[in-house]
Amino acid sequence: MPDSVRTTCPYCGVGCGVIATRQDGGRVSVAGDPAHPANFGRLCSKGSALADTLADPDRLLFPEIAGKRVGWNEALDHIATRFADTIAEHGPDSVAFYVSGQILTEDYYVANKLMKGFIGSANIDTNSRLCMASSVAGHRRAFGSDTVPGTYEDLEEADLVVLVGSNLAWCHPVLYQRLEAARARRPGLRLVVIDPRRTATAASADLHLALAPDTDVALYNGLLAHLERAGRIDRTYVARHTRGLEAALEVARGCDVATVAEATGLASADIARFYEWVGETPKTVTVYSQGVNQSVVGTDKVNAILNTHLASGRLGRPGCGPFSVTGQPNAMGGREVGGLANMLAAHMAIENPAHRGIVQDFWQSPRIAERPGLKAVEMFQALREGRIKAIWIMATNPADSLPDADAVRAALSACDFVVVSDVTRRTDTVPFANVLLPAAAWGEKDGTVTNSERRISRQRAFRAPPGEARPDWWALTQVARRMGFAEAFAYERPADIYREHAALSAEQNHGSRDFDIGAHTGIDEATYDALEPFQWPLRADGSGAARFFAEGGFFTADGRAAIWPVAYQAPRKRGRRYPLVLNTGRIRDQWHMMTRTGLSPRLLTHMAEPFCEIHPHDAERAGVSDAQVVVLESPHGRALLRALVSDRAREGSVFAPMHWSDQFAAAGRIDALVGPETDPVSGQPGSKFTPVALRPFAASWYGFAVLCERPEEIGAEYWAIAPVEGGWRVEMAGANPADVHELAAMLGVSLSSGNDRLSYRDTASGEERLACWKDGRLVAALFTGPAPVGVSRAWASGLLAAGFPSLRERASVLAGRPGGTAPDIGAIVCSCRNVGLNQITAAIKDGACDIATIGEAVDAGTQCGSCRSEIGAILARVQGGRTGGSGLQGGGMPEREDADEPVAEAV
Repeated sequence: MPDSVRTTCPYCGVGCGVIATRQDGGRVSVAGDPAHPANFGRLCSKGSALADTLADPDRLLFPEIAGKRVGWNEALDHIATRFADTIAEHGPDSVAFYVSGQILTEDYYVANKLMKGFIGSANIDTNSRLCMASSVAGHRRAFGSDTVPGTYEDLEEADLVVLVGSNLAWCHPVLYQRLEAARARRPGLRLVVIDPRRTATAASADLHLALAPDTDVALYNGLLAHLERAGRIDRTYVARHTRGLEAALEVARGCDVATVAEATGLASADIARFYEWVGETPKTVTVYSQGVNQSVVGTDKVNAILNTHLASGRLGRPGCGPFSVTGQPNAMGGREVGGLANMLAAHMAIENPAHRGIVQDFWQSPRIAERPGLKAVEMFQALREGRIKAIWIMATNPADSLPDADAVRAALSACDFVVVSDVTRRTDTVPFANVLLPAAAWGEKDGTVTNSERRISRQRAFRAPPGEARPDWWALTQVARRMGFAEAFAYERPADIYREHAALSAEQNHGSRDFDIGAHTGIDEATYDALEPFQWPLRADGSGAARFFAEGGFFTADGRAAIWPVAYQAPRKRGRRYPLVLNTGRIRDQWHMMTRTGLSPRLLTHMAEPFCEIHPHDAERAGVSDAQVVVLESPHGRALLRALVSDRAREGSVFAPMHWSDQFAAAGRIDALVGPETDPVSGQPGSKFTPVALRPFAASWYGFAVLCERPEEIGAEYWAIAPVEGGWRVEMAGANPADVHELAAMLGVSLSSGNDRLSYRDTASGEERLACWKDGRLVAALFTGPAPVGVSRAWASGLLAAGFPSLRERASVLAGRPGGTAPDIGAIVCSCRNVGLNQITAAIKDGACDIATIGEAVDAGTQCGSCRSEIGAILARVQGGRTGGSGLQGGGMPEREDADEPVAEAV
């Protein structure tokens, strides 16, 4: 392998290019690829920390059956036999694959081919169902195909960008920085953010519409009606290229500004301004994400947005159009190969007999699935009911990430045969596996991925898989051969699969289907290895297009787009028992269930605990104070979370991140609370709207510790653990009284005579502190008291890597702050550059007067830029004469300020 390899980032759907360089001693450095057209060298905080995540002490290295190591042949024989026997006895619909938007297109293609063409069932679905299925359904209803019409450049060329249900600054920060750079070049470029929360993205908007959850259809129906009233309908485009406008307008005309204001809770003046801006701005781009998709009316939301662009003819040209930004690195690749239960390969339709014939003839398969299979939520309900008796789960963690997650665990426990392919033992799904397969990880596997703008890039290996880990396509191919399908699964390398994938995309496709990479039919190994990023379509004759639909050409039977009438349905009412709405989502530095990002200490410096963001009025009604541990409950489950009281939350709603699993917290699995209700068209669950109740956890003590070794178990009712340099940090709380020695016992800390110890107790406050050294090295520091402990987490997290030659320096540990002139950088604001609140505050006091000069002074905000709104809030406070903390400092000690995006160090 060369020393430097061009590959792609394994996180969000922006599809950033990465250069991985092998260093001396086996180390790897990671940098953004300046030649990649998605990111031009930029990386987010997660991408910048990729090298931190390559060493996993819990890495899966060998196949296992029933917890015992076996060889690959034994494991593969066992899987093939069990699947074949199950199919013979119960039929093809008794088995299922549940795969992931994090596997490569080649993996996806083989899995889909095996299930739909050779097993003969469509029971293959993906965790992408949880993030973009409503976009797929809306696209297909309107366009006749799952086509994203535009490109990233459209955001830069627009005069108005509307972000709907997207915290782009945190969830797609590189794309957000492209937008912000365009706004800096063209100050007239307006930004509207539609989101119930005042997010980091909303903080920079020209207009923020904090609408009530699940009322987007009312807002967009009102916009469609406004476009008609204002004479902004493009009657020529509509007449030539669409159908259904009058039916859609008949529904939308009932949504005047007053009606929309009542439905959404927005001010009439703000609604009117939004409508006027859109009406008068032909170059409008609407970017939407999970706030639209993750809803039981998600498909209707998508079509309500698409209707406004179709009716005004604003799509397919530079600077305008609807744009669905995906959440996973290869959700688009999975859509291309038919990785969803209701799709066929190459964007063909499973309900279309002609398409089924094309695919079956091309594959020369003995059968083809004739109807949609079970979508994700249905699949695990069928598992629990015994209708599915064998399942293969690949690169995903449904025990935590699916809604009603406790029921999913029960389903996995009840299933006769569960295969799990993963890279780590440290997931909550692994314990349910009858067979465990070690998969190749990022940096070890070769293939392709597709980003949100239809750009296909190569993901390349730069290191050998450890142990006996193997790529997913290889394991699938080996099982297929053992099931009797060797001739159709004769692949020896990823290029063989890609070549077939490309050929199928061009099969009987003379412009009748959108997805076409026929130019790569017959691609050789060397060309595949050197493949540069490109956008599809790339047809056999070399033709293609950056954008779709400027001149119509929709992929419906009549070639016209459907402007779909969508009636607004008021969200379900909340009752007295569950008076709040739970909104789940991502935070800046974490990804999915933290199996990768949880390995990086710096990615847990910003927010290290599961938390819920609560409006002050809701907190007051519930008797909850900032930094308390709270109980959040729904009809489906409960969680223990740290309270972050902030008016960024919409009154009546709480926000909680999705990331924490049992690997990192006692009870932080937020999807255990989310209901299993789904959109009737897309099957996507409504992860943004679950009725919940909130109450304080009756804690009699709070604790914080740094430890050189991870405890095997933690005996507290509430705990959250995160890696730090040289060890771990732990937050704790409990209902039953406990002193510092009992806290040590909960954490497995030895207080034997072999350790040097210092301890302190304040009888007035009830606080206790204890530190232990062995051979001059700090092995544990514990802090406890009746309230959240006032210790600088950023400082304490560096203690395990520090030396303590003198008693004075050891005593500073008990003080909970640096001794003498040692610096305390404060809560981390910029994870990329490891810059803390105190450093930024000092730079401002020394004369830094804006975000740019702060960056020059301390380097904060100069990498991915996702912390810039926080830096701006700190700047405003200091310049306004307020120098207090920014969020939850010192493990939950509240230093409250009206920040737009405060640091939540303990959270």
